[in-house]
Amino acid sequence: MAKFLLFWLAALVAGTALGLGSAWVAVSQLSLGGRVTVGGWSTNLNTGAAAADPYTRAAVARDGLLALARSETIYFNRDADDGGALLDAKCTYRLAGADLPARWWSITLYDETQFLARNADGAHSLDATRMVRDGGRYMVTIGPERGDAVNWLSTRNAGPFSLTLRLYNPDPALRADPRRLPPLTVEKIACAEGA
Repeated sequence: MAKFLLFWLAALVAGTALGLGSAWVAVSQLSLGGRVTVGGWSTNLNTGAAAADPYTRAAVARDGLLALARSETIYFNRDADDGGALLDAKCTYRLAGADLPARWWSITLYDETQFLARNADGAHSLDATRMVRDGGRYMVTIGPERGDAVNWLSTRNAGPFSLTLRLYNPDPALRADPRRLPPLTVEKIACAEGA
């Protein structure tokens, strides 16, 4: 009887470990469908959708995204520059673009733990109301030093970082096909020695 109970206990422990392990892999490597990439920016069509599968909902909860419904907001993320290299706080980048097809939008920089970088620069995010434009276009310096930049996102203490673009009340055409996102380039300008 003791061997029988030990066998079932071992099977229960192994089954639980296998189930939790596979769920963790699925949530951590979330590319379970619905992923769209355009010009280096990616979104998951299931984020904020009522029909989102349990793995997408778990990934959103894990990352603390607090996703609104797709009819209200589209989220794009980026963790690499135009050349495909991961974004690094030791480098300086130039983000260039024009007004986006949404009622309001923002671009926020997150550190490697998906929190705002720990610095007192007050330059974690820019939005449609604060972006300084020249002829409808804008350039943003992304780096550890502001220099003479008008628009700046600080990477100080960010380590490897990512950018999140939020489009609130996007135009119906963009909502129907996120591949219509206008170009937003992220060009590496320079890196500190040893980077």
